[in-house]
Amino acid sequence: MDMEKTLKNILKKIKLSEPTISTILGALVIVVVGVLIFNFFQAEQSQPEILEMDEEISVSPEEQKAGVELVEVEKEDGQKEMAKIYKVEPGDYLSKVSEKIYGGGQYWPEIAKENSLNNPDLLLIGQELRLPDLELEMARLTALEVQNKPQAAIDGDEYTVSEGDHLWNIAVRAYGDGYKWTEIAQANNLAYPDYLAVGQELKLPR
Repeated sequence: MDMEKTLKNILKKIKLSEPTISTILGALVIVVVGVLIFNFFQAEQSQPEILEMDEEISVSPEEQKAGVELVEVEKEDGQKEMAKIYKVEPGDYLSKVSEKIYGGGQYWPEIAKENSLNNPDLLLIGQELRLPDLELEMARLTALEVQNKPQAAIDGDEYTVSEGDHLWNIAVRAYGDGYKWTEIAQANNLAYPDYLAVGQELKLPR
């Protein structure tokens, strides 16, 4: 190599023996290789770490006004994620919470499911409820409501369930008040009020 010959010539000029020259050249090679290896590992370590992040969620001003907070929670696999949390207040029940957060009481079954509530009628003051993302479900129900409009008022004491029906809209049509779905559920001894079968007969207390 030209560089090696040049170094040898320089070292010979300063009257160093051949063994000494070889030793010096070997040391220089080791130093150069060491510097290159050091720079390589430094470059590897300095590269920014790419982390997989969950889809970013945020709390809207309306949700903040309703008492929703963004809280870090632990998933089943032990990892952390952000979730929307609502703390139960005096006088709250699930359909009321649904009304506060989503603008309609009919979404309470999804809140119950998200929190694995065995008894949806029993809420404790200060209890933290995780709020599900209902964007798709709300769009589906809205489409059903549009599809089923106009819906006639229900005047009788009995009603046969049709496709797309849920207790909330039946209560609205029968009483003009969606919150009276609980009375329909109690009158019919419904263990699972969020599940209605097409053709099911419901008693409407008057």
